[in-house]
Amino acid sequence: MDIGHRIKQLRVKNDLTLEELASRTELTKGFLSQLERNLTSPPIQTLEDIAEALGTTMSKFFAQDEDEKLVFNSADEFTDEQEGQTIHWIIPNAQKNDMEPLVLELLPGSRSKTIEPHEGEEFGYVLSGRILLCRADRKKGLPVRKGEVFYLRGNESHYLENNTSQTAKVLWISTPPAF
Repeated sequence: MDIGHRIKQLRVKNDLTLEELASRTELTKGFLSQLERNLTSPPIQTLEDIAEALGTTMSKFFAQDEDEKLVFNSADEFTDEQEGQTIHWIIPNAQKNDMEPLVLELLPGSRSKTIEPHEGEEFGYVLSGRILLCRADRKKGLPVRKGEVFYLRGNESHYLENNTSQTAKVLWISTPPAF
């Protein structure tokens, strides 16, 4: 591993100058410059101090960066068929992310599971058909048609219902992951 490059990479990522990092670590600017250019090697304790000043741990410092996947296709998708609905998990392992996008297909006369109150928000875009957005504090659901969106805070129970005779398809994104 190129330790000098990694130090510089994290320093730049944290928008720190050599002088600022030197101040945080009580090391000299010249010594840090030599480290970044791999002209010297730091003792372990010094490297721990540098890692801490850069907002990371030793294990994260030495972890190899994996190329983050940015584009997904149908081969990455996982489909879960349940009674009256099909959930298409369009981003693998999205529950580890801050938001969870999925495509929900609701058969005629069916409804999604109830999402209990949570500290997040939800966004939906109706791709086809019509749904009702049903919230705990309302007696009647709000109609949402193809091409329309809904956006709500997760502070009350809610679910989607399809009371029509055709399948509805919704792109549903929640933060944090709720499904």
